[in-house]
Formats: sequence, C-alpha cells, structure tokens
Amino acid sequence: MEIYYQYARPRRQFGRHPRFVDEGAEMVADIRPNEDHARECVPRNPVTTGAQCVPEMSEHEANTLALTYAHKAVSHTEGGWPKDVDHTEAEHTIRFRKKVEKDEDYIRTVVALGASIEGLNNAIDIYEEYFVGYAADHSGEPPSARSLTVLKDPAPAPRPVAHVAWLPDGGGRAVVCYGSTAFQAAPSPGVSTSSYVWDLANPTAPDAELAPSSALLVSRFNAKDGALLGGGQYNGQFAVFDTRKGAAPVDVTPMDVSHTDPIFDFAWLQSKSGAEAMSVSTDGSVLWWDIRKLSEAVEAMPLREKGGDALLGGVSLEYDPAAGPAKFMVGCESGTVLSCNRKAKQPADRVTASYGGHHGPVYGLRRHPFFPKYFLSVGDWTARIWNEDVRAPLLVTPHSRAYLTAGSWSPSRPGVFFTAHSDGLLSAWDVFHKHNAPSLTVQVSDQALTAFAIQDGGGVVAAGSADGRCAVLALSASLVEAGQNEKQGIGAMLERETLREKNFEKAAKEAKVKARREAARHSELPDGVTDDDLAELEDAFAAQAGLEPGPGVRLLAARSGARRGSAGGEQAGGGGAGDAQQLEQQPGQLQQQPQQQPQQQQPPQGGSTSAQH
Repeated sequence: MEIYYQYARPRRQFGRHPRFVDEGAEMVADIRPNEDHARECVPRNPVTTGAQCVPEMSEHEANTLALTYAHKAVSHTEGGWPKDVDHTEAEHTIRFRKKVEKDEDYIRTVVALGASIEGLNNAIDIYEEYFVGYAADHSGEPPSARSLTVLKDPAPAPRPVAHVAWLPDGGGRAVVCYGSTAFQAAPSPGVSTSSYVWDLANPTAPDAELAPSSALLVSRFNAKDGALLGGGQYNGQFAVFDTRKGAAPVDVTPMDVSHTDPIFDFAWLQSKSGAEAMSVSTDGSVLWWDIRKLSEAVEAMPLREKGGDALLGGVSLEYDPAAGPAKFMVGCESGTVLSCNRKAKQPADRVTASYGGHHGPVYGLRRHPFFPKYFLSVGDWTARIWNEDVRAPLLVTPHSRAYLTAGSWSPSRPGVFFTAHSDGLLSAWDVFHKHNAPSLTVQVSDQALTAFAIQDGGGVVAAGSADGRCAVLALSASLVEAGQNEKQGIGAMLERETLREKNFEKAAKEAKVKARREAARHSELPDGVTDDDLAELEDAFAAQAGLEPGPGVRLLAARSGARRGSAGGEQAGGGGAGDAQQLEQQPGQLQQQPQQQPQQQQPPQGGSTSAQH
C-alpha cells in the first residue's frame, strides 16, 4: 500500500518563506499489525555486531632516486708564455706584462670583452639601505593596540606587579617582579617572594624563577649578559641573579651596608666590565655597587636639594649614557626631580639642579631617546616635559581623572610617550599631532596599572596591574614608525618652548627686581610721601620764602640721606643761591633757617611775614 500526498503551488511562490498555521488533526491511514507476520519473526539472541569508528588509512611508499656525488679537481699549470720569457723568473714576467699592457690592441680587446661580461658578475651590498629617505605615512590610519598575551602570576595568591623590564637586545624575554609597594604593606608570612622571567614564545609558564629572601620591587637585565639580572629587594638589599645557576641569588649585599628602606629603582652603569650598578631608595640615599664585590658599597650620596638639609626619598631613577656617563636623575617622593653629577668637584655640588612641580611622588622619569637634554616626568595627575636648562616645564598634559603610576618615551618615535593610570587605562600621547588629549586610550585592566615597559623596538609594550596580570600589547604602525620630518619637527617644537620659558623667566626676574626697587624706595618715604608731594612742598616753601624755585632747592637729598655739593646751589640764580645751598647741606634745620633769613638779606615785600609764618 503506497501512501503519498501531493503538494502543488504556483511557480511564482517558489523561494518564499513558508508560513505555518495550526490546524486540526487529520487521519491519513490506519495500518493494523499483521499477526501472521508476527508469528514468523524469530528474535535473535545474542546479537554480535562490530563497528569501526577509526577512519581507514592507506599506506604508500616512495623511493626517491639516489644521487651519486663525485669529487673532481682541476690542476692549473703555468703556460702560454713566449719562448723568450722564462715564467720562473719574476722579473721576466713583470717586464712582459708591462709591454703587453701598453699595446693598443690589448686595451681595445679588454674593453670589448669587459662589456660582454659586465652584467655576469654582480656584487650585492648586503648592508645597503634600499629605502633611505622613505618615511611611512600613517596619517590616515588611526592608532590602535591589540592584545598578544597575558602573563599571570603563578603564585596561589596573586600579587601586584611591581616592575616590568625587557631584555635589552629586543628579544621576547621580560622579567616581572611581584610585590606590593604600598606604605607599610609588608609581605605576609607564607606569601611567595618569587619573581619570574617570561618568554613570549611560551607565555603559559615562566622561563626562569628568581627566588630572593625578600620580594623584588625592581629587576633589570644586564646589558652585556642576558642571563645576569640585578634586583632591588623590599628589605633594602641589592641582589644579583644568574638564571644559569638556579633561582637563588648568586650574591646579596649585607644588611649593614644596604639601604634601610625598600629599593624602588636601580640602573646598570656604562663600564667596560658591565659589573657596576646604582640603586635609589626612600631612605634618601643613592648607593653605587660592584657586583664583583658586594660586601661594601663603592660610593654613597645623600639626596638633598642644593643648599638644603632635608633628605628626599627617591622612587625613580634615570641613567642614560648619552647625557653623560656621570649624570643621572632621581625622582623624589616630594614631587621634585633632582639632576645629579657623580663626578662633581665638591660633594655639595653633586646635585646640580632641582625641578619642582608635581604634587606627589615622581613614579616615571625618562630622558628623551633622541634629545637627551629633554626628559619626561610622570607623577600626580599629569605628565611633564622638561629641559635641563629651564626650571619650569615646557609641556604639561591635562589633569587626568585618575592618578598616573608610570610612563615612558617611545624608542622609535620622537613625539610619542605613554602613561599608565590607576584606573587601568593606558594612554599614548602623540605631541607631533596634538597636545590636549591622548591619541589612544586602552582599557588594559579593571585594576590599577602599577608597572609599564616598552621594548627597544617600540612595537610591544607590557603593562602590569594590581591583580597580578601583565598584559602584553602590540602597537599599530602609526605609533611605531616615525613620520616624515618628525624628528626635526619635534626638535624645533621643543626649542621653541624652551625659548618661550626662558623669556618668561627673564621677564619674571625683571619684574622682581623692579618690585624690589619700588619697595625699597617706598620704604624710605615715611607716611607714604612721594616725590611729587615733596616737590609741591618745596615749591610752596620757596614761594613763601621769596626764593626762586630750581634744582638747587629740591630737597630730594633729605629722602635718601645723601649730601650734595655746591653744584646744586650754583645752578640757582639770585640772592637765594647761598641760602639754598645751606638748606641742602643742613636738611635737619628747615624750621630755624627761614627765621634767620630777614637778618641776612632784604627779602621781597611780605617776605619776612611769610618766612615767619
């Protein structure tokens, strides 16, 4: 019995979506079971069935042809010389060569043959720069950043990221320090103090472990040996690690010669051995070390402003050999940046200048990679660009809503720098295009960003947060590749701002000098009497005394206390010249002198009465 139902509809309705509607049930067929067929059915028990779930594979073999190599040699013997030339004699061969080289037929033949083989032997300069002068144009490309990976703290209890540093050769290795830098936040017993070295090729597990006795707050790779690391501990000790010799430090400074506060930053110094370093702490001192002998500090220096007595705690350190092998800068807790010179003639002259302006600790301090006399400071809610020769900042970013915790220049673009914020934002500033707002803002984490570092190539950045995660981001080409004439433009802009600030300083100094002179002049005039008031009184007195007013009767000497000579009296005419000279010589007798004048000379009519009055 075949059951079917035919659906028919016009061709124009093909391709339309069906519209279903609810209808009542309809009996199409009623098939009852066949009892005869049921009796013929025999159940099979047991039933064995095989199933193959693995795909079928085929195997093929191929045998490649074997190549047979043979070694052959060519023997070259001296020949082709004329019979009258003995090729064993050097003088004969040299004389024959000179003779042939002067032949015109030889020169024409060599020129003709050289043209035919000129393009057969091309030498390629492997160091040639094929795109010299080519500058990428990314003006139409908006800046962006994409996440590469996240490095998580392997410890059971996540710790804040205290510091991040990349391997100097531009590789994919980075050292991440974990520990809290909050005030009086000492590590709890049982909490891990280890820091780790990570490799971006394997971000799931650390490449090496650093296990100090106290938590590391800062660690950096040695510039000459990538397996050697230095670190500043929470207890003030400076430790040296060698990843080839295990996790424990190979040497540590003794407690009695170390810092008394945590080491917040340190730097490897430029030297032939690469074994010298310097560290800074909030105890108000800078110590120099030689890792070949860590039993004592090479040198120590207190952090005081020039002419000051109070110690300043250091939280950031900047050392760039391009600015000078003995120069360095320290960012202090008070918001001051100290410019120092280790090789100063006098110990008191080591601090050469101080730059104030921040309202909190200076957490970020970096010199410009292209213009070393300019530097960037990051603290409170702003980032500031300075010049060593000017005490006021050249550029100040608008105040951020969140506190700034780190910052650095881009090593590849002269006009780009980065700032990390306590609300988890990472900002990229491009002052080559605009100053009032960042060009890119990325929400890296929900927690505060506590550390930031950028690779030497400028294309990859790492930002550590308070939840123990370190995000690695790749920047777009517009934030990495410098634009055309960008370096010249940034240099001209910084020079222009420097000149403007110098003009402001000069105007401020002139205003102070003028105000000081005005204050000194007014302080000599009692009861606020001015020169005009004195001149009016002198003219009135001269009119009453019958004297002719002139320079000789001006009592300006009474204001300054000076004694004029007779030159002023000689300039006055008439019979009052001698009296005027006497008045100038005796300014304290102004009340008695007019009463004696009638006896000395005959005053005009009414003069005696006026003088007595």
